[in-house]
Amino acid sequence: MSKKHRKATPQVAPESVPAPHGKGLYVAAGIVVLAIIAGLVWLVASPKTVARFEPELAALQRPHAASVGNPGAPVHIVEFLDPACETCAQFFPFVKGMMKEHPGDIRLSVRLVPFHRNSDVAAKALEAAKLQGKFWDVLERLFATQGSWVIGHQVDPEKMWPFLRSLDLDMAKLQADMASPTVLQNLATDMQDARTLKVTATPEYFVNGRGLPEFGLDQLRELVSDEVKRSHR
Repeated sequence: MSKKHRKATPQVAPESVPAPHGKGLYVAAGIVVLAIIAGLVWLVASPKTVARFEPELAALQRPHAASVGNPGAPVHIVEFLDPACETCAQFFPFVKGMMKEHPGDIRLSVRLVPFHRNSDVAAKALEAAKLQGKFWDVLERLFATQGSWVIGHQVDPEKMWPFLRSLDLDMAKLQADMASPTVLQNLATDMQDARTLKVTATPEYFVNGRGLPEFGLDQLRELVSDEVKRSHR
């Protein structure tokens, strides 16, 4: 399971110190200035800030990404997922639920980062299914049957194929397209963009360019709700 393991930064109570005076005042002022500078540096460098550099902005807006929802929605969720990731499968219904709660306000785009062993086979199948207009059908089927074809945190392709054959897919075309330059390039772009955005585990979400301050369903709901409220002001 490719699950986030983020630790909260412990809160340290400030020490009680006497009010600065004389030289101490200048030292204190210098510390404040350094703190402000450090904060600005963090704001620019942090992968969680909205003010992103051009490569990061481009990494969040690839035309090949599978998208669902209102194309002109004011809130855009970009999710980096692994089809073999158990947490991705668990979160997916909640993301769909948020889209239903805010009809027309949210668009979801999915990027594929196969971190699990052999998961690239599932990722290629998804990208190839996109060429038949079946990306979302295949993704939902893979998530629904994940426990049958992901064994010991790795993909068993032979156990995956029967579930795809039950869909309305041209399997011969699917398997041929899995090796096509278009599919391979799209997956390579997703992996490169994941590195650019410092995505190291799945699922990872960016909501209008904002990353989660801490991983969790409540944090995702709060971030999406905040962006929806901003869009209606």
